[in-house]
Amino acid sequence: MISKLRLNNFRNFKTKLLEFSPKITVIVGPNASGKTNILESMFVLATGKSFRARIEEEMVNYDAEIARVKCRVTVGGAQSDLEAVLTRGLIDIGKSAPEKIARKKLLVNGVAKRLVDFAGNFKVTLFGPWDLDLVTESPSLRRNFLDTVLSQVDREYRRASLSYEKGLRQRNRLLLRIREEGLSRNQLLFWDKLLIKNGDYISLARQGLIEFINSTHALNKEKLELYYDKSAISEARLEQYAEEEVAAATTLVGPHRDDFIFKLKNRDLARFGSRGEQRMGVLWLKLAELAFIEQKSGERPTLLLDDIFSELDDEHREIVVKSALDQQTIITTADPHFVKGLKGVEKISIGG
Repeated sequence: MISKLRLNNFRNFKTKLLEFSPKITVIVGPNASGKTNILESMFVLATGKSFRARIEEEMVNYDAEIARVKCRVTVGGAQSDLEAVLTRGLIDIGKSAPEKIARKKLLVNGVAKRLVDFAGNFKVTLFGPWDLDLVTESPSLRRNFLDTVLSQVDREYRRASLSYEKGLRQRNRLLLRIREEGLSRNQLLFWDKLLIKNGDYISLARQGLIEFINSTHALNKEKLELYYDKSAISEARLEQYAEEEVAAATTLVGPHRDDFIFKLKNRDLARFGSRGEQRMGVLWLKLAELAFIEQKSGERPTLLLDDIFSELDDEHREIVVKSALDQQTIITTADPHFVKGLKGVEKISIGG
């Protein structure tokens, strides 16, 4: 649960202090006033990453060199202060040339932490209009969903993912050199083993999450399920695609190629579902995410809803409003009439 959030030079906010209800807080403001930026800062404090910035410096106010986001959270009765310091990688300290500094520094109670130890101290489920594209858009969106959920509750998954990503970059560089310079394929053996070891853990964890989601009740008693389209990695599969990988200078198998498919009554929702059915599928997925994080961590995550009500019909809006009562929920909206049915709500107005 988050009680306070302080922003300094983060996106459009020079300085901002916000306090949140343990139940429901509604942030009201016109479009482009910074509502999504507030939720982005909380997501950074939960996961160590942004859900939309490609690089850290995009989150630094254009007039500043350093941005800070800091929050106070309560987990199991104990309070902690989480902080992320974001930079452009350079800082002017009066010397002839700017000094190089880290683009991101993560701290828990003032002590610097690695990403693998920082993520998961504060747990969130974020639901925004972009999530409605999960059914139909790129597989990378669906892989990011799996990674975001699992990284908050499984430290070993965080470690395996970081190791896998590093190994994948190194292996792809070697494949390019094998193609361009004629290096021996024996150079790949170390990276093959590293990818197989970490890839197996990632695949098993993703399988477990998808099985949990499939065990949850679908909305409206419809038969919804996810089909895990797994790209298994093994010595045999790497050998099978050996020539193609060198030609493409890219690793062609492994969890970085995973996907999952939404199915309603055995129909592929992306191809044969209506827009309403697709949105129902995403809402089911997000409610399952809340339940999964609670089951794995023993804590109900804070629910972040970013201007989602304008994208949903009355029936699905009612489901979201009902789910907002089950944990701390922070809602952003440009139109407060969407949340007029909620009682005991604290309201924060920004911009306008």
